[in-house]
Amino acid sequence: MRTTKLDARVLKDIYKPRPDWSHKGDFGKLLIIGGSRRYTGAPALCALAALRAGCDLTRTACPESISSVVAGFSPNIIAEPLEGDFISLDNLKTLLRISEDFDAVCIGSGLGRMFTTMQAVTEFLKKVKKPCVVDADAIHAVAYDLKRIFPKKGRELVLTPHSHEFFSLTRMKPRPDSSRIALAQKCAKKLGTTILLKGYRDVISDGRNTAVNASGNPGMTVGGTGDVISGICGALLARGISPYKAACAAAFIAGSAGDLASEEKGPGLLATDVIEKIPDVIR
Repeated sequence: MRTTKLDARVLKDIYKPRPDWSHKGDFGKLLIIGGSRRYTGAPALCALAALRAGCDLTRTACPESISSVVAGFSPNIIAEPLEGDFISLDNLKTLLRISEDFDAVCIGSGLGRMFTTMQAVTEFLKKVKKPCVVDADAIHAVAYDLKRIFPKKGRELVLTPHSHEFFSLTRMKPRPDSSRIALAQKCAKKLGTTILLKGYRDVISDGRNTAVNASGNPGMTVGGTGDVISGICGALLARGISPYKAACAAAFIAGSAGDLASEEKGPGLLATDVIEKIPDVIR
């Protein structure tokens, strides 16, 4: 299987001049499901990254106990409070109803791993009809219920695991060498989905096509950069970009933005610094 090395050409067909008479929503509406008392910043980072990547509108569905905190990160964030102190099966009908008004979904940022939260994730993914980015704790939820989630043909999912999450998903630990490519390909083909295996060299595969992204740097080990990639990928899915192409572009954008931020911040780089450099990459 031929492996492509990503560069700026991956953005060519995505970011074109917008028509003068464009309307709010023409370039995507993204629902973000995540957040818990411990992780209030994660869904906010996801939302801000999506907006910087050109998404017209995001809404963050999170527990009502933290919704004001999430919204407080920026006036650009719209928070949808869900009943309870954490996302649970009690919220499932609400989440499915809300998702109908959006073009794509990001699920996982800051969720936590309460048992009922994991149940809610798997039930949502079995029933939702929109393209989804599955990240962070949602990947662990998926790992518990693979056989019931992935038999569905044509499912538009992008899973964005780092090495530990990939191990949870496959029971195989990626090494920092070329064997990562084969593992990502094998997992993507088996599940019939797109895998974005994050690392110093990201590997993206849908089981038929595979790409390696060389942008990015070790400073991006800081917490929150995974939420940034998730938000960018979700923004692209919401624009109608195919899962594989969206994952490739998201990896390249996030890594390139991280490189620009690292030039300024060095070891003090933050996820918010990466977000602010996204427009410089896509311009």
